[in-house]
Amino acid sequence: MRIAVRALGALSVLWMLLAVPAVQAKKYETGFLDRTVTVKGVTYKYQVFVPENWTPHDRWPVILFLHGAGERGDDGLIQTDVGIGTAIRTNRNVIPAVVVMPQCEKNVWWTEAPMDDLAIASLDAASKEFHGDAHRTYVTGLSMGGYGSWHLAEKYPGRFAALIVICGGIVPPAHALKSTPGLSEVSPPDQPKSYTDAATKVGKVPVWIFHGADDDVVPVTESQRMYAALKQTGDEVHYTEFPGVKHPSWDKAYDEPKLFPWLFSKSLAAPAK
Repeated sequence: MRIAVRALGALSVLWMLLAVPAVQAKKYETGFLDRTVTVKGVTYKYQVFVPENWTPHDRWPVILFLHGAGERGDDGLIQTDVGIGTAIRTNRNVIPAVVVMPQCEKNVWWTEAPMDDLAIASLDAASKEFHGDAHRTYVTGLSMGGYGSWHLAEKYPGRFAALIVICGGIVPPAHALKSTPGLSEVSPPDQPKSYTDAATKVGKVPVWIFHGADDDVVPVTESQRMYAALKQTGDEVHYTEFPGVKHPSWDKAYDEPKLFPWLFSKSLAAPAK
């Protein structure tokens, strides 16, 4: 009887020793993940990038990425092939953050409802699921997504710790206003006050603006005007203009070695207790 008890005890110890490595080796789902979110009764597909070393025991920085007009659709995938998705695939270690990538429908812009609601709903859902840090939440976008980034920063003051805006602007170009029904109704007039008003609404959020000097889709003056308006308000704003570069300036922008260290150095102040 004693021998049987000893044997049982030995087996129990052995099982515990084998179980410990199994718990320690638990692997969480990471990489580019498919997700959906419902906004006003409509379900949309979007993507979330989760770093390989993600665990639920930490709070993670979160980047909301808004793609350009060419990636509009409903497949929930193509928006990962341009911009920050390319930067992640090139070197995942550069962006140790949860990256949320919603997809805008065709024939509308991020500045129009309910696409701006979709962007925030995706951000909220992913932040909740992947333990996002509300003090280190950022927005970046390119082209149409650059316009969307300015729009969200204006609409949700105090939500984002920093912005990266690439070849975007405040007043959409004439070809976009002509081809996108309803866009003119939510767009400001082409006058200096539109930029100063936008800068005032963006407030004290640190911003880094990028634009190609020879952009033939979104005029470089869009970024120049916003840069000048933000400088007048005394905010932290950086501006990089790429000589000889046309519209696709996003690869050079996201490849800037100082960009993401700068971004992750920004954090919202904790609320007073």
